[in-house]
Amino acid sequence: MAEFLIRKLEHFTSLSNDDKHALDQASRQRTRRIRSRDDIVHEGDLPQGVNLILDGWACRYKTLEDGRRQIIAYLLPGDLCDQNVSVLREMDHSIGTVTAVTLAEIPTETMRQLTSGHARLSQALCWESLVAAAIQREWTVNIGQRTAFERLGHLLCELYVRLRAVGLTQGNTCELPLTQAEIADTIGLSVVHVNRTLQELRSVGLISLRGRELTIHRLEALQRAVQFNPNYLHLGREGRHLDSNEA
Repeated sequence: MAEFLIRKLEHFTSLSNDDKHALDQASRQRTRRIRSRDDIVHEGDLPQGVNLILDGWACRYKTLEDGRRQIIAYLLPGDLCDQNVSVLREMDHSIGTVTAVTLAEIPTETMRQLTSGHARLSQALCWESLVAAAIQREWTVNIGQRTAFERLGHLLCELYVRLRAVGLTQGNTCELPLTQAEIADTIGLSVVHVNRTLQELRSVGLISLRGRELTIHRLEALQRAVQFNPNYLHLGREGRHLDSNEA
């Protein structure tokens, strides 16, 4: 059940069989299936444990009083929705599904047991939180400084690399279930501008889109063109000194 989370954490350090078993058991306590374009958590809700995305795509978002929305993160298989959320009195943002999503609801006490009883796992989960914060910083730079071409290309590079890290790509192709309106809500452009920028990326031979599939034909060229440096994803096993002897 926790397959994708385990794959992601092992980009930081190699987990022991006991670590993996503990994660797997925690993810099996309670699961829930939610239809596409529905809310998992509403802003203002009382936080109830930690949600782990097992399958499908979700997003964090904020909505203004006049209905305008800003998507502030994408949650992919293996992503945790705020592992320390229980310290908050109420949710300060909403989490909604992009596709149909299967998630595991992990009680707060179970998360405490995982982190207190498994030192290596605790460090790996800390790394996961730091990467989530690093992604948020990069998105701030994206909206604040990059051109439309760079914003969209950077987002596509990031999603592809994150999916590849957990084994959810096929060659240079990955799922991309986002509408142009959702992309617009993510990178701060109009839908018309997103459409034009997609056409520009296609016209120079960097990407193609067929339905819900993205193909990046020349990943290194796209990374150079949009100044994408994956260092903020920290996928280089920085915690290798913590590796289990079972590795």
